[in-house]
Amino acid sequence: MHSVLVASRSAEQRDSREPRRDSKEPRNGTPQLDAVSLAIVQQLQEDGRRPYAAIGKAVGLSEAAVRQRVQKLLDQGVMQIVAVTDPLTVGFRRQAMLGINVDGDLDPVADALTAMSEVEYIVITAGSFDLMVEIVCEDDDHLLEVINKRIRTLPGVRSTESFVYLKLKKQTYMWGTR
Repeated sequence: MHSVLVASRSAEQRDSREPRRDSKEPRNGTPQLDAVSLAIVQQLQEDGRRPYAAIGKAVGLSEAAVRQRVQKLLDQGVMQIVAVTDPLTVGFRRQAMLGINVDGDLDPVADALTAMSEVEYIVITAGSFDLMVEIVCEDDDHLLEVINKRIRTLPGVRSTESFVYLKLKKQTYMWGTR
């Protein structure tokens, strides 16, 4: 488990003109997590079905306090608790990363891609491509249909480059607390 050192100044040390910040107050719209919340996230990353009582024992809180913190993390959009499947075991035999170059505004293209059920995630990038998109399909014919008939025909899409997955070597969701 990683620990976080939080340094704070007492009220006497703080300039009275300086706004008070505590760990619960968002900075720049991003929730600031204390060491206990990070530990709760880590517990849930190891096992999303771990009972709140067990998490409480591991992080030093009551079951009720863990339940409240988890709900707050969910409400703030810090995390989601979901079942993650292996696409191959549920009938999706083809995965690919797609690099896309766009003429003009990226948002309309990204928004149209967001509406496609085959698109797992979209990243707006700086570099050789404007967008990187992961696609999960049933087979090669399905992948061809998605790329050729639905993505390449979107207004603003200038070019695409496909990177078909041959084998997935690592997929982890443990990065949230390192």
